[in-house]
Amino acid sequence: MTDRAEFTRLTGRHQRELLVHCYRMLGSVHDAEDLVQETYLKAWQAYGSFEGRSSLRTWLYRIATNACLNALAHKGRRVLPSGLGAPSDDPDLPPVTELAVPWLEPLPDDPETVVTQRASVRLAMIAALQHLPARQRAVLILRDVLAWQASEVAELLDTSTAAVNSALQRARGLLGRLAPSEEDTPAPVDADHKALLEQYLEAFQNADIDAPVKVLKDDIVLEMPPHLTWFAGRPNVLAFLGRHVITGPGLIRLVPVSANGQPAFAIYRRGEDGTYRAFETQVLTMATTGIARITVFFEPRLFDRFGLPESTGS
Repeated sequence: MTDRAEFTRLTGRHQRELLVHCYRMLGSVHDAEDLVQETYLKAWQAYGSFEGRSSLRTWLYRIATNACLNALAHKGRRVLPSGLGAPSDDPDLPPVTELAVPWLEPLPDDPETVVTQRASVRLAMIAALQHLPARQRAVLILRDVLAWQASEVAELLDTSTAAVNSALQRARGLLGRLAPSEEDTPAPVDADHKALLEQYLEAFQNADIDAPVKVLKDDIVLEMPPHLTWFAGRPNVLAFLGRHVITGPGLIRLVPVSANGQPAFAIYRRGEDGTYRAFETQVLTMATTGIARITVFFEPRLFDRFGLPESTGS
């Protein structure tokens, strides 16, 4: 009988990719972590009956996918503010907060994600996937992202190959209408974009509201879950940033990170005692001519996933 250490050795190598798979399905890194733990618990409990008719990796994916489908039967889809209504045209007003909405969450990168899974975890793609019915979502991910055969997906979902092919066709059609045309640059970000990102960082830290004009696209979008309020167009975005974010030099500190295969910044805000504390994470969508979208997540607990402390000295 295989002991726990041997089980961990055999299955542990698949943990990160299962996390990414569950994240694609659920749109939440926290929910994905819970489902991966559930997957490994169920796999350990059933390991004695595993007959090896499929690979261990495929078997784990079957358990994880079914766990996700069960979870989605009791959860609403996760969204971003731009998927719920029109942008605001009044940057002077404070943003409207809605904590009851199940908001999409970012996925901090590791090197494997960046290299092999970048396109399938971009925020725009994850947001579009959440609009698909759960089983269509599973079919599309398994077929188009993981390259499973239709017969393998049919076996997992206890359905026919014809039903899988039909679901895939419908999912592709809906995704094609939902997913925006990608202007994101392929990995890695090139030297020109690195220069733009450095200018962006300096503008925030130096409270130079004029500097972002050079790095933001004319049709830049700014959204900030859990705020329903979002902005489109450089004038409104800059006005909001100037009134509510870039308020004084040295008040915020930006640390470059990466999430969803995209450049990002973990942002600390200085308190009255001079300590910089975790404040927000910004995930940036890069276009060839500048920054096309800024998605802000006010979740200090994400900092730990980036390997960053919750606070730093002055």
